[in-house]
Amino acid sequence: MKRYKKGFTLIELMAVLVILGILGTIVVVNVAPVFQRANLEKIKADMAQTEKALEMFKFNELQYPTTSQGLEALIIPNSGLKNPYLFPEEGYISSIPLDPWGREYLYEFPPRKSKKFDLYTLGADGMEGGTGEDTDIGNWMQ
Repeated sequence: MKRYKKGFTLIELMAVLVILGILGTIVVVNVAPVFQRANLEKIKADMAQTEKALEMFKFNELQYPTTSQGLEALIIPNSGLKNPYLFPEEGYISSIPLDPWGREYLYEFPPRKSKKFDLYTLGADGMEGGTGEDTDIGNWMQ
């Protein structure tokens, strides 16, 4: 009588690994667009919030903050304010949001691409231009 050892053969283990690899690929291919859409929605929400704060700043100061003042002018009052008594105690915005890749949004006034001011992110790669996830997204696109 021959006794066989219990366990898996190399072929059985390889088959399981191949099946897991295929399932993993299917999940990644189907989930990736959801993450891209979530990033886009975060950018839209951040920009809407920041744009409202910039509009409130302009309402009180009669102009947007300059590029050199940056978005920090929405949180910290600077010495160049025309109406410092109108600056909200908590600032126009509680904190400057970061884009989905952890970088600050870029702000320019006077603008180069839009009518009021430029507010944008350079995408996943952090460099101008690009396609897909690396696309620059700004308020001039709305």
